Amino acid sequence: MNGADSKTPRKKTALSPDAYVAGVLGGDRAMLSRAITLIESTSPFHEAQAQEVLQRLLPYTGRSRRVGITGSPGVGKSTFIESFGCYLIEKGLTLAVLTIDPSSKRSGGSILGDKTRMEKLSRDARAFIRPSPSGESLGGVARRTRETLLLCEAAGFNTILVETVGVGQSETTLRSMVDFFLLLLLPGAGDELQGIKKGIVEMADAVLVNKADGDNRLRAEQARAEQQNALHYLQAATPGWTTEVGLCSGLTGEGIPETWALVDRFYAQLEPAGTIAKRRQQQTLEWLSNLVNDGLLRRFYHDARVKERMVVLQRELLAGTTTAVRAARELLDLFGGAR
Repeated sequence: MNGADSKTPRKKTALSPDAYVAGVLGGDRAMLSRAITLIESTSPFHEAQAQEVLQRLLPYTGRSRRVGITGSPGVGKSTFIESFGCYLIEKGLTLAVLTIDPSSKRSGGSILGDKTRMEKLSRDARAFIRPSPSGESLGGVARRTRETLLLCEAAGFNTILVETVGVGQSETTLRSMVDFFLLLLLPGAGDELQGIKKGIVEMADAVLVNKADGDNRLRAEQARAEQQNALHYLQAATPGWTTEVGLCSGLTGEGIPETWALVDRFYAQLEPAGTIAKRRQQQTLEWLSNLVNDGLLRRFYHDARVKERMVVLQRELLAGTTTAVRAARELLDLFGGAR
């Protein structure tokens, strides 16, 4: 082989589903990463292969604790997750950290592939950090995050943190794939400044006021009291569980052990009652419904006959010669008849 040939990069050999399954179950990190890349692929061949791999790994999933973490940009999620994650692996747990962020190209996000923000955690062999692919629709990223979560469970991770950036629709998506939902708040900043909506707080199983250190301490304690008072008027996010408000500092580590003790108590209290199993069943059925809805919507707007007629009906609608209801019915009938 000459020098030029030796420098030519080698393509990765295509793997069989058997190889992916064996590698993931064997805890091979490199193979886990390749399996995740497989499910992120938009190639029809890769998608079919990924679904076969997932199907075979399903019996080995569902054995982890799934914890969601959210909060507005700047609340300190990266620092908190690093402190929290390091604490968990020191307790002997195996940890995977995943993200939901379809807008990472714009926001920069928190972990989002920039592992230098969690340098210590990313270097630890007991932790696995995987950002979501960027520039996709929320539905696409959520689907891949769910499937990545299942792969991580099959690989033997017993604790999975799923983090999302910002406050909005992604929080609802996060709530739909985790057992325990943790909301981080800033001290001394009102709900409006943090982008917090009442519905987000209602989804939380715990609310933590982060950065409760130094000069922020007094403001953090005041914020905790305000949030605790507000929760009295909200319905609990999880039946049989009372949402608590605490203080923490990702920088100093204060409140980290108490946070995990709270999560631990959540599972100890609700697992025997079947609450978590029921929640996961509901999430799975909702996931199926969302996939069907997304698929139908995508097929509808890509249908050649629909696209052609859409242009005409839009023109008539703007000219005032038809109504939106009649136009919609015609398009739906056309799509249904084309099947």
